[in-house]
Amino acid sequence: MNDFDFLVGSWDVANRWRTDFLDESSEWEEFPAVSHASRHFEGGANLDEIIFPTKDFAGLTLRLYDAERGQWSLHWASQRTGTLFPPVTGSFGADGVGEFYGDDTYAGRAIRARFVWSGITRDSARWEQAFSVDGEKTWVTNWIMEFSRR
Repeated sequence: MNDFDFLVGSWDVANRWRTDFLDESSEWEEFPAVSHASRHFEGGANLDEIIFPTKDFAGLTLRLYDAERGQWSLHWASQRTGTLFPPVTGSFGADGVGEFYGDDTYAGRAIRARFVWSGITRDSARWEQAFSVDGEKTWVTNWIMEFSRR
């Protein structure tokens, strides 16, 4: 239940995202961010705000642990849209890697989203987002965040 305790605190975040989230040959764009995360519900909830100063927007992620299912749901909200996106759900494996999946739309197309948390240490972590438009046969990794503790 305390899987996201590592994230509590303040982080510098190096971001790379594709200029087209559905095109694996599109260029990567790099930009910074700062994230602040907090622990709630005795480890069963986690909330962070991430600010992208060069992009002029911010986002919030609420993570909730469902003890009955043994899974987390991750809910992203963007300042740009003022909406809460559909959640991705999943868990961490014995190897410490967390995989989370959900259905959404992007640019008017139905997509399957995947978030992967990996490389987690006291002072660093990696998050990746990928989209599939063909029922998980292929994935386009389109956003990578490298976290470094402040």
